[in-house]
Amino acid sequence: MAEIVVITGLSGAGRSAAAGVLEDLGFYVVDNLPTSLVPTIVELAAKPGAGIDRLVLVSGRNHAELLPHVDSLKSSGHRVTMLYLDASTQMLVQRYEATRRRHPFDLDGDGVLEAIERERVALEEVKGAADLVIDTSDLNVHQLKDRIVAAFSETGSTTMQVSVESFGYKHGIPLDADIVMDVRFLPNPHWDDTLRPLTGRDAAVRDFVFDSEVTQRFLAHLEALLLDVVPSYQAEGRNYLTIAIGCTGGRHRSVAVAERVVATLAAHDVKAHASHRDVDGRQS
Repeated sequence: MAEIVVITGLSGAGRSAAAGVLEDLGFYVVDNLPTSLVPTIVELAAKPGAGIDRLVLVSGRNHAELLPHVDSLKSSGHRVTMLYLDASTQMLVQRYEATRRRHPFDLDGDGVLEAIERERVALEEVKGAADLVIDTSDLNVHQLKDRIVAAFSETGSTTMQVSVESFGYKHGIPLDADIVMDVRFLPNPHWDDTLRPLTGRDAAVRDFVFDSEVTQRFLAHLEALLLDVVPSYQAEGRNYLTIAIGCTGGRHRSVAVAERVVATLAAHDVKAHASHRDVDGRQS
């Protein structure tokens, strides 16, 4: 049986870019595929001599028809992962204005903004059923590649992969988070002039944040909670889990805690990696 990745999500969120990364990882890619042809393509790929055991299907239109086909592939024994690419409306508008392309849901000529919201509503059920959601709003092509490689580089792995992402609340909560933790109550290095230029990846900042009874109690509770619930997520058939940890700016406390959580999970044989959305700062 084949390993199949079905890429779906909002137009302009990076579906083709994600497919390109997977192609570099050895997947055979079929882009902009009409949903009705999904069973046919999979059947052709499975024929003797085709030599295709890793397949990427990039969904085109007719999103409402996608889920029954995905369910059918899974019931046939294929290992199927549905990847949903999301992005903020503001970012999608900027991308379409830059390319000057017409949005596929702009059917009445009423503009990009309305088309994006129309597509977002049409894809609500698909997003809810996705195995992995990636918010590309603030990812450049290299960061998107890192996220895709981290998720799909291990062929045939059945171990759930956990992504721990730090962020700043003043820049918005990540769209792809399954669990969100707010650490704005922890001691804030921002108010120390010597620590402000540093980040949570620096030892001095980590020492400042962790050298607090409040932090130590919080970490003990958080790590115990995650070690308890992660196996339950996996037992429910989840292959991917995104944990978002936020502080005010996303540079100090959230970064330090995210790195600590990844280390704790790894010490208990949970595959986890950290990413830091706002660590380098940006305009509010």
